[in-house]
Amino acid sequence: MTQGQQPQQASLPPDLYDETYFLTACEGYDEFIKTEGEHLSRRLRQAFAFAEVQPGMWVLDVGCGRGEIVRHVARLGAHAFGVDYSRAAVQLTRRIMQGERGSFGIARADAKALPFTDAHFDRVLLFDVVEHLYPWELERCLREAHRVLRPGGKIVIHTAPNRWYDAYAYPIVRLVRTLMGQGARYPKNPRALNVAINTEVHVNEQDILRLRRYLKRAGFQQVRVWLDTPPQQRREGAVLDALRHIAFNWLPFAWFFQREVFAVGTR
Repeated sequence: MTQGQQPQQASLPPDLYDETYFLTACEGYDEFIKTEGEHLSRRLRQAFAFAEVQPGMWVLDVGCGRGEIVRHVARLGAHAFGVDYSRAAVQLTRRIMQGERGSFGIARADAKALPFTDAHFDRVLLFDVVEHLYPWELERCLREAHRVLRPGGKIVIHTAPNRWYDAYAYPIVRLVRTLMGQGARYPKNPRALNVAINTEVHVNEQDILRLRRYLKRAGFQQVRVWLDTPPQQRREGAVLDALRHIAFNWLPFAWFFQREVFAVGTR
């Protein structure tokens, strides 16, 4: 280790990601259970649309989880491959792909050492994976993604939450909700909001600048990183509705209050 370098933190153990995790906590689990993976959650559907998968493409889903993305890729007539280092994820993906007639493959593999030759894929997808990789792991993962992509191929990323939301906006949200008598629903650690296991498995959340730097260092060109947020369906009075509209739609506030990070880069 050279002077100034930080020691590498050990990878999260794959056993953290068991079947219970994928069916009760991992993004899109409720939609998966309701439709047996036929329909994607709003987040996954939005991210998948940016991949612009076409028939005949070779598409790699890194961190394939339950396998619904692999199935959607195969049904579009593309060659779909899913990899995950969790045994439970590989089993779930194989289960959901039973009976499918498309071109697909599934394997247990490490995102930091992909078992594919150079320039093999037209698309590499990382949906809700980035936040689970320590910085040194993410750097290797993105270099591997760059290596296995063909010239002109694209990486498509979705990750959440926006790091700036947790660091700067959430304390304000929590304070307001506490003053409204709703503080019990807003834990001090934002990673515990809604899904408690995120306190263990979210180790490297991103903002638009940080993720752009990662992609650029890995060699990607035409990098585009942007924010979005779930539709705000709440109606809590004119004042709160107006403040929410400003927070999510006006710059610079939107940089801090929008919670989802998307990115596309070209090999």
